Amino acid sequence: MSKVIAQQQTTAAYAAQAAISFGLALGAMVVGVAYLPVEGWVRAFLGVGLLYVVTAAFTLAKVVRDRQEVGQVVSRVDQARLDKLLTEHDPFKVDGL
Repeated sequence: MSKVIAQQQTTAAYAAQAAISFGLALGAMVVGVAYLPVEGWVRAFLGVGLLYVVTAAFTLAKVVRDRQEVGQVVSRVDQARLDKLLTEHDPFKVDGL
């Protein structure tokens, strides 16, 4: 008996909402930094800081996703071992006969 483990899938609308939200937030920050009434070096510093925050957010999201995937693989292996033990176990078997 094989058990199919359903993977959670996101909808296209959710993915689009996340992408649009990210694009709007990034665009607003870029425009805000570009139109700040400060000298060029301050604007450049804030731009580099914004770029660093964006790359760090992507890295953090990847690390969280990778840890979740590892946890799913471990739980699948444990579930397969348990399923094997349950299928091999015969409660009516008497040893020594």
